[in-house]
Amino acid sequence: MRIAVLSDIHSNLVALDAVLAHAGNVDGIWHLGDVVGYGPDPDGVVARLGEGAAVGVRGNHDAAALGGDEIDFFNPDAKAAMLWTRRHCSPATAAWLEALPLRLVEDEVTLVHGSPRDPIWEYVTSERVARANLAVLTTRDGLHGHTHVPIAWVGGGDKVHGEAPGDRDTITFETRRAFLNPGSVGQPRDGDPRSSYLVLDMAARSATWHRVPYDIDAVARAMRAAGLPVRLAERLYHGR
Repeated sequence: MRIAVLSDIHSNLVALDAVLAHAGNVDGIWHLGDVVGYGPDPDGVVARLGEGAAVGVRGNHDAAALGGDEIDFFNPDAKAAMLWTRRHCSPATAAWLEALPLRLVEDEVTLVHGSPRDPIWEYVTSERVARANLAVLTTRDGLHGHTHVPIAWVGGGDKVHGEAPGDRDTITFETRRAFLNPGSVGQPRDGDPRSSYLVLDMAARSATWHRVPYDIDAVARAMRAAGLPVRLAERLYHGR
């Protein structure tokens, strides 16, 4: 079974459509939260995920879109974009976001946005933090987003290390535990502006990361036309 794993779409429908077209015929779509925020098309992204029968979890931006106090911790641009998102989310989109759990187990894999210890806020950015989270993970493997940077944490016990995958890189973990981050579909922050996602091969116990170009100009124009912060549009070009 092959699963497309997406995270941090951030209301970027153009990027999402490019990723789904690239993924082609997969057996399922899993998302790791932050479906909305920053971008110009929250309703379109949620509708597209619904059409694809995607399953997944709630991120901090998704929670903030529902009126949560997560917005109090956002920087000014993120807060302005979230206030815009709250005004422009349809009731159907809000209901879809409300139904998202903080944690989800699919086929013996735990899905979270941040981490198993703190599914909303914790950033897994070091071997120490990854090791602590693998220690509390109740399934063999896990998936997380939130950092907008693709990485694979693999190993077990005290021997956990990070591997930074590039485009079309495959990491196999037959005898190791894995805690994987697909990177961001809608707001990459690793210096590569192309969308990032991974395909999980459940039978082979492997993951392949992919980078997909999309029409950044079209998204930036839509963001400016909507009155979203200009800096959020500009950073799309730099993957930062």
